[in-house]
Amino acid sequence: MTNLAENLVNTARAFPQHAALREGDRSLSYAEFDDAAARAGSWLAARGVRAGDSVGIMLPNVLEFPVLFYGAMRIGALAVPMNPLLKGREIAHFSGDSQMKVLCVAPAVSPEETARAVDGCQVVQIGSDFLDGLRAFDPAGFVDRADDDTAVILYTSGTTGVPKGAELTHHGLNENRRVAGQDLFHMTEQDIIMGCLPLFHVFGLTSALNVSVGSGSLLTLIPRFDPEVVLHTIQREKVTVFEGVPTMYTALAALDSASPESVATLRMSVSGGASLPAEVVRGFEAAYGVKILEGYGLSETSPVVSFNLMDNAKLGSIGLPIPGVEMKVVDAEGHDVATGEVGEICVRGPNVMKGYLNRPEATAEAIDAGHWLHTGDIGYSDEDGFYFIVDRKKDLIIRGGYNVYPREIEEVLYEHPAVHEAAVLGLPHPTHGEEVGAAVSLKPGATATPEEIRDFVKARVAAYKYPRRVWFLDDLPKTGTGKILKREITIPEPDDQ
Repeated sequence: MTNLAENLVNTARAFPQHAALREGDRSLSYAEFDDAAARAGSWLAARGVRAGDSVGIMLPNVLEFPVLFYGAMRIGALAVPMNPLLKGREIAHFSGDSQMKVLCVAPAVSPEETARAVDGCQVVQIGSDFLDGLRAFDPAGFVDRADDDTAVILYTSGTTGVPKGAELTHHGLNENRRVAGQDLFHMTEQDIIMGCLPLFHVFGLTSALNVSVGSGSLLTLIPRFDPEVVLHTIQREKVTVFEGVPTMYTALAALDSASPESVATLRMSVSGGASLPAEVVRGFEAAYGVKILEGYGLSETSPVVSFNLMDNAKLGSIGLPIPGVEMKVVDAEGHDVATGEVGEICVRGPNVMKGYLNRPEATAEAIDAGHWLHTGDIGYSDEDGFYFIVDRKKDLIIRGGYNVYPREIEEVLYEHPAVHEAAVLGLPHPTHGEEVGAAVSLKPGATATPEEIRDFVKARVAAYKYPRRVWFLDDLPKTGTGKILKREITIPEPDDQ
């Protein structure tokens, strides 16, 4: 296997008439899916895309996303999945850093937001008539790819500046797809996956889309998560595998219509994207009688690293390392720690990225000479080999399963003329897991309201990123070297702002 798109070709040969994708009343068989992807490859090529060029896919969970993704893979292009909620400054960075040739956007994305795309990048709106228009193009041939050739660039940043593009390879993505589909989920062509995880996120891309393609199962897509719609879809489509983030499980458990009978066909549920609180597990299992299996991964690991198995799981754990992947825990000097001792979790395996695009120093900082990726997550392993996360080395905020990087939001805050200093931090939230908060000090003589600051950021970043809570302090606490000390920041009660 050299090209990830070969999975689609092979499955289309094996199950040509089997339903592959469904979105509302629209659907594609595997033969139709493969044909559309091949023609999408030609459509991209007609716009100047060649092997090694980057293609942005800024779409929700609609049929066109998988078609464009596998079309790009087929001709050896690099896919750059992007959240449709991104704003102009974010689009400018993603497109410029990856030197994007074509950016495919949803009709709801305004031209004002895409106007800052890098020079030479063609921005194309992809509507519901796109698939019909592909009939004018001949199917594209295959472009061979080496195992370590980049297939996907996923942008992530931690807390140290602008987002970095994690380069995921054809081999790494395919191995992660294979292990997840065969060893973890035991998928067959008879399975139906609930596709409410965003395909622009690595969890949905690998564990839903690529797993379904590799196994010949049906992926039923929902453009926007709605618990009532999800439950209705599970019943109508006879869904067998549900994949979600903790906030989705919380919302489903709260439905009045929740019952084991309403999900009678569901054989397993999978959680990732954020830590899964034990109370969420208990609530969902009490409502539906279905066990949630928690896994762990990163954008940099394609993503699955560890997983709880149906017959071997521990509540609160992120599971055991998946086949072919190694994990260990190290101290501040990089030495292995004993079982039960806390340290930084490190990962090694074919799923680990080849590096950050055009950032050799950042790559060297993340991946050591032994090819171990230092995750920045703090945890430990127990005597049975299960791993547990206890804290985050990085200040990453996970809001409803979406990553929010404080440094990025702080840079926007500092652009406000009244802001002197700012610190962004995660606040506990009952349904989102974490909410984005910002402590701000104003310049001498300057005036502003928390609402004004909040709206300023809201206009410049994706909707899930801006701080819902903003409060003012005379001065932000600092270390002796002048670094803002976030753990010393007083967080007011909501009514005290």
